[in-house]
Amino acid sequence: TDLRPLDILSEAVPPEGLARGMRVFQVQGVRGFQLSASRPRALGFPASRLFIHCDRFPEEFSIIVTLRALRRPAKRNEYIFTLMLEESPGVLVGLRYAPDKLHFLFWSSERSGGWQTRVTFPNVSLSDNQWHTLVLAVSGQSFSLTVDCSVPKDVVVETPFPASLSVRRASFYLGNRRRRKGVFTGLLRQLVLLPGADATPRICHAVNFKVATLSIPTVLQDVPVKPVSNEVLKYPYETDMKVTLGARPRCTKQEKAQFWFNASRRGLYLCNGSTWLSMLEAQHRLDYVEEYQNLVTNSETMGIEVFTIPKVGLFAAVANRITPPGSALYRWTDGKFVHYQNIPTYQAQSWKYFTIGKKIFLAVANFEQNERGQEFSVIYKWSRRKAKFITYQRITTHSARDWEAFVIDGETFLAVVNHREGNNHNIDSVIYRWNPRTGLFETNQTIPTSGAYDWEFFTIGPYSFLAVANTFNGTSTKIYSHIYIWLSGSFKLFQSILTFGAADWEVFHIGDRVFLAVANSHSYDSGMPAPSNFYAINSSIYELNITAQMFVKFQDLLTYSALDWEFFSVGDDSFLVVANSFDGFTFSVNSIIYRWQGYEGFVAAHHLPTVGCRDWEAFHTAEGSYLFYSSAKEPLSKVLKLKTT
Repeated sequence: TDLRPLDILSEAVPPEGLARGMRVFQVQGVRGFQLSASRPRALGFPASRLFIHCDRFPEEFSIIVTLRALRRPAKRNEYIFTLMLEESPGVLVGLRYAPDKLHFLFWSSERSGGWQTRVTFPNVSLSDNQWHTLVLAVSGQSFSLTVDCSVPKDVVVETPFPASLSVRRASFYLGNRRRRKGVFTGLLRQLVLLPGADATPRICHAVNFKVATLSIPTVLQDVPVKPVSNEVLKYPYETDMKVTLGARPRCTKQEKAQFWFNASRRGLYLCNGSTWLSMLEAQHRLDYVEEYQNLVTNSETMGIEVFTIPKVGLFAAVANRITPPGSALYRWTDGKFVHYQNIPTYQAQSWKYFTIGKKIFLAVANFEQNERGQEFSVIYKWSRRKAKFITYQRITTHSARDWEAFVIDGETFLAVVNHREGNNHNIDSVIYRWNPRTGLFETNQTIPTSGAYDWEFFTIGPYSFLAVANTFNGTSTKIYSHIYIWLSGSFKLFQSILTFGAADWEVFHIGDRVFLAVANSHSYDSGMPAPSNFYAINSSIYELNITAQMFVKFQDLLTYSALDWEFFSVGDDSFLVVANSFDGFTFSVNSIIYRWQGYEGFVAAHHLPTVGCRDWEAFHTAEGSYLFYSSAKEPLSKVLKLKTT
């Protein structure tokens, strides 16, 4: 031998196309052969086509394999390749695997009548639907296996590989041993025999060693072979592209090079291993808003939380004022929200959905005491068996207005806004930390607040922030709200911003710019003359100034007792909708959608009739995009559909 790589896989591909029983698939951006079990002999060829000058198998060699194995039952063995004599069922040389081990087989003639030796490499996990490259180096009694260029596994056996193994009248078979049983079910990309050398150094210099190649068939190379004429591709191939409707699927290394078609946005996206890249997208523009569903609620609704439970569906939790019957959970069914579950609450103000690992939680902020005079808010946990939320943990709160859940450095936190205790509005709000040992939330930090309404958590680069909306200190609504930054295991004051009855913070990004909008609800100061209108007041948008390391005012917008901001996008356009609740005379006030106009800032685009509007939620389904608003003055909330062009 001249030590050239002998490409077993390429030899099995006829020059005029693919062999029977072969199909080309592309997974995670890499192509491989899928082999059929129905015609195992069609996937073979005489060994003499590789061993032209000598009919002896090399004494020292490496076998290089790149494959993607499917998850299979624990006891199933599958053959990657075999070398067999035509007149014998025995395997001269072969490679087979089980889900947790790899076997190298060879025939030794040292004993009377011959004997098949099996060299086993334990703890080799290949059946994970991922690409792997294996290098098996053989020299006498020593056998070494390297998987994905990791630490080699070395095995020494009593019987050495034969010094003179004849391959006369023998044939190679891909993915089988000339029988249907044990056929390789995954994808095979590379199968190379390198005589006389350990191929590990030649493979493990590659950047992506899982698919490193010494030699692969032309059809599996990155650029398909095209004929001279304008005909179709010479080697057609298939890919496991999945067309998904509805919510954005995950994009990880496992989905790399797969496509996602978003029917609602009429867009085609490509996964690059971490994010979805737009390949082709029809850019929608918001044309107008239409009333879609009138949702009759148990009582007036103070807040809404829209969320998706994986494999279950889209839900909306509404925080209702009156008990009984308390608050309710609605499920999106046939394009509408339908009542799903009642949950006892006590003048509920808001809900917060969050997950910890596979656990799913929903926390309610209760404003009033229960029938026994106890005051606490409740965390509910989703029961997969009962398919509903059940009580998990009660936490003592004081006229709670809001919950915020967030994760910092892998730890889960839950912050509650305590509005007042009796007539005292200057009390502590509390941040709880999840204790994985006890499975409960425990107090981690307290922060002084004044009649607070809302927490807003956000991150900028490696830094975590928590903003509180302070509303009333007992004498005035003209008070400072605060932004805190996480440093050395706790939140420290970062910046104070003067607000007027602040009821909500909303953080959002437009390009690389970071904004923070505050909803100011009213201006009142017991020591100052009353203004002509307490409620017609500017709410403000602040932008992060990187140089100054602080938020600076970007724009004022006239609002009417604003209680909430909601940011959303349609196509390339960005919007803010404000919940105007009261203009000093009536609760029937238009809430307004503002469109981002770049240099002009946010400009009013749509005026939406609302009654005592308390909260906005934007959400998307396969059918389109929607806005959901709650009314704090009537038992009727509305779903509005965004009509686009």
